[in-house]
Amino acid sequence: MRAVTTSPSSPEPPLDGPARTVDVVLPCLDEAAALPWVLRRIPPGWRALVVDNGSTDGSDRVARELGATVVREARRGFGAACHAGLTAATAEIVCFCDCDASLDPSDLVPFVDEIRSGAADLVLGRRRPRGRGAWPAHARAGNAALSLLLRRRTGLRLRDLGPLRAARREELLALDLTDRRSGYPLEMVVRAADAGWRITEHDVPYTPRTGASKVTGTWRGTYQAVRDMSRVLQEPPAREGVTP
Repeated sequence: MRAVTTSPSSPEPPLDGPARTVDVVLPCLDEAAALPWVLRRIPPGWRALVVDNGSTDGSDRVARELGATVVREARRGFGAACHAGLTAATAEIVCFCDCDASLDPSDLVPFVDEIRSGAADLVLGRRRPRGRGAWPAHARAGNAALSLLLRRRTGLRLRDLGPLRAARREELLALDLTDRRSGYPLEMVVRAADAGWRITEHDVPYTPRTGASKVTGTWRGTYQAVRDMSRVLQEPPAREGVTP
């Protein structure tokens, strides 16, 4: 499905200087309650791209009223929403963040600084739980297993495959990511590793989300995510890397 971008209800202020080089992709499915908290924490001068993946709670309206750009993606799936946001982005650097208030987008500032300085090509957030129920045991177990499989596949010693991340837009598009489900975040890391990207990881606070999780909140959702990601790890390395 083609993603459709709609503009905010009021004109965006002119953005000057290096800060305008950042777009933040926020995949969204029924996150109206969390959106005010998340969008208030978008760093000044950055643009929020809220990708509405079929919400029925007015998330798109809330996002527009708060000044975000709304991208509609009819095809359901975390990867579909993320990729719609990536293709709609125009900034030099693109960040990704969950839209459920479990992660603070302002924590992306040092990530962007690291990308901009050339110290890294892909920066990931290692989630550090804060508060009871922030990261269910079954979700942590699945993440740990996948991190081990990733190490065997690529040699990367990452401890998390979390959604908070930053990289350059053109290089991300050149990775030619194809997964449109839960395997999208892992596919990004695997293809970046195969291409010889410098990948770093930094601790970020991870708090209980607003509302019910569509993925890690249940054993079934976690199982489906692990299955999607395991399929990604079975793909053979690309013959030609994409060098940033």
